[in-house]
Amino acid sequence: MTERWTQSPKVAVVGGGLAGLAAGSALAESGFRVTLFERRPYLGGRASSYQHPGTGEVVDNCQHVLLGCCTNLIEFYRRIGVEDKIRWFERMTFLEPGGRASVIQPTALPAPLHTAPSFLRASCLSLADKLSIAAGLAALTPITPRDTGESFLQWLRRHGQTERAIDRFWKTVLVSALNEEVDLISVPYAAQVVRESFLKSRAAGRMGVPTVPLTELYNRAGDYITARGGEVRFRANVESFRAEFADVKLLLPGGEESFDFVIPAVPFDVLSRLLPQTTAAEPLRQTLSRFETSPITGIHLWFDRQITDLDHAVLLDRTIQWMFHKSRLLVAPGAGGPQPGCATGNVGATETNSYVELVVSSSKSLVEKPRQEIIDLALSELREFFPGARAANLVKSTVIKEVHATYSPRPGIESHRPSPETVWPRIFRKPALSEVERRKECSPTAQAVGSRWNKTEPQRGERGVSPACLCECLVRFFRPFGAMPFP
Repeated sequence: MTERWTQSPKVAVVGGGLAGLAAGSALAESGFRVTLFERRPYLGGRASSYQHPGTGEVVDNCQHVLLGCCTNLIEFYRRIGVEDKIRWFERMTFLEPGGRASVIQPTALPAPLHTAPSFLRASCLSLADKLSIAAGLAALTPITPRDTGESFLQWLRRHGQTERAIDRFWKTVLVSALNEEVDLISVPYAAQVVRESFLKSRAAGRMGVPTVPLTELYNRAGDYITARGGEVRFRANVESFRAEFADVKLLLPGGEESFDFVIPAVPFDVLSRLLPQTTAAEPLRQTLSRFETSPITGIHLWFDRQITDLDHAVLLDRTIQWMFHKSRLLVAPGAGGPQPGCATGNVGATETNSYVELVVSSSKSLVEKPRQEIIDLALSELREFFPGARAANLVKSTVIKEVHATYSPRPGIESHRPSPETVWPRIFRKPALSEVERRKECSPTAQAVGSRWNKTEPQRGERGVSPACLCECLVRFFRPFGAMPFP
């Protein structure tokens, strides 16, 4: 393969979720001819929205947020022109049953002390709880611990954490951030969440919430790719691939198509099904079989009146973990910004309505429950936190279960994470949103590990590979042959 390239190489990106869109956008910006294949009729993957047939409302598949430490995600939003669609918050309100609130917010103090004054005033924790949490944070500050097979719950107990500190701080943060129970989370994953979002800077911990439905947000990435000569194909199912010396053949329902490079940006279970039935693919298939998933459940409720003036809140000691006041967060069509109290859809956009989404991460206990039982549970718990909900009438509701929402960051799993490079020189694996980026972008506490989408190529022990790294992989590929593929 010593010939010079007379035109930009063709790259197929399989998967139109956040990972595929990010890779496709970066490659298109760098001059590659990108064709993105998405089997659904819309973009965003599990970070998508659609008109729910039972309610007539446009709903997100699950509430997605990000933190300020997600620097490359923020750069991706800037690149595709949607950074103004993110609303930022510095205050987080923790509510106890009965409605007592504790507000955590930054001050002018330098990190990691920037939230210390509000943390010390938090009524949801006792002095003993706060001292144990401070000791735990101090133990995580110097260096990220290695994965020895110990769960983070074992680590917490070994470091003298009180039960209330575990339930109201560590579980609250980590179950939402990593979508798994603390007894099933590896220590390095938990440590990275805490270090990146709480300890490094004031800006790192601020929370961003999209003000438009998710598909509207990510459609802009598709527009970005096509505006640079790329193509986005919907309802395009890729069955497998065949790697050859000169190119890669994608096997499609209607035949096959040749590309210079292929980037599978799909969840691990989908990637396993894409792999060819060859001995070369078996090691990767065996590695992927070690991963497990964890569910997220979103409960959407529309009321006939305002139930709270909060935009969002953390809910303690109950099944539901977060409340997002969507009618206060979403931008009304034709409006210039988020309109407090303005409902979307068919309920009637008046200032007296409330549309809220309640989120349960690691919702294994809800997977088998019927819809009405989940709604009844959510209403009962919601009324414990918000007195306004007790007198409000429920107009409509729905439950969305994402059973395979994210992969489970269990102890020892990091050693099995496949690298971006594969045994096929023309195929580069891009970890899908459900595997990596969802950790910092989708679940309510922001799944928020900014360094998981690193600006540089990851070293061993880091998570994910940036779109820039994928471009660099291709650039390194061409460099030995005497010429870059394009100016």
